[in-house]
Amino acid sequence: MATSIRPSKLADSVADHIQRLITEGALRPGDRLLAERELSEHLGVSRPSLREALTKLVGIGLLNVDSNGAAFVSEVIGESVRDPLLLLLKSPDGLLNYLEFRSITEGAASALAAARASDLDREAIKKHFDRMGAAQRRDDAEAHAAADADFHMAIYEASHNLVFVHIMRSLEEVQRSDVSFNRKAIYDAYGKDTVLFEHHRTIYDAIMARDPERARDAAQLHVNKLLETVRDAAEAEKRLQVSLRRLQKSDLVASTRKKTLRRKTRP
Repeated sequence: MATSIRPSKLADSVADHIQRLITEGALRPGDRLLAERELSEHLGVSRPSLREALTKLVGIGLLNVDSNGAAFVSEVIGESVRDPLLLLLKSPDGLLNYLEFRSITEGAASALAAARASDLDREAIKKHFDRMGAAQRRDDAEAHAAADADFHMAIYEASHNLVFVHIMRSLEEVQRSDVSFNRKAIYDAYGKDTVLFEHHRTIYDAIMARDPERARDAAQLHVNKLLETVRDAAEAEKRLQVSLRRLQKSDLVASTRKKTLRRKTRP
């Protein structure tokens, strides 16, 4: 159904309407807006008023316009948060720091989602949970990881806390990489996917039951278990690297001793 805008200054109200869609997370970085004619008809405004509104949004950095005149939500939104974190995750402790952060936010967002989720939010959470279940039954790791990330993002959106939504949206690339890494570590640790899926079932059931306390506890337990498993995997890798370095050093020392012994035994 078309949305009709009727304010005092039309162009400003159109700009405010589109800006609200961006700040509420309905429009995401990279989303392409409808062509000018279609968008003006959808909003019920003239094309000159629409152009003025888009120019205003481009001026404040919320939209970009390409050489063909197509308007896109700016990809720059969220980069100031996301890019330093992407660099951080390349450090040995970066992923662990990120999981510690998630152990706090995930519980809070799940509790808010249990209390605030609309029927549409609950449908979205159910859809992604069902996708996880189907992927788990097929033993499809890639599909499971994608559904996992969408499930958690749907919970953040259902929290109706816009700070949560924008922070996690800006970190979505990190989260998707993190989910894939976590799932592999869990699979290696437990040998089957049902552990991870049952974590999500507990979170899902609590949100659907509108039980904030149980949703918070389930989400925190889930991420804390991931943190524990990933930490154990990282420690095991560190020990392996130490062992490999010792072996290399041992080889070098043995070679040096042989040369020393040869020199000492010469007449």
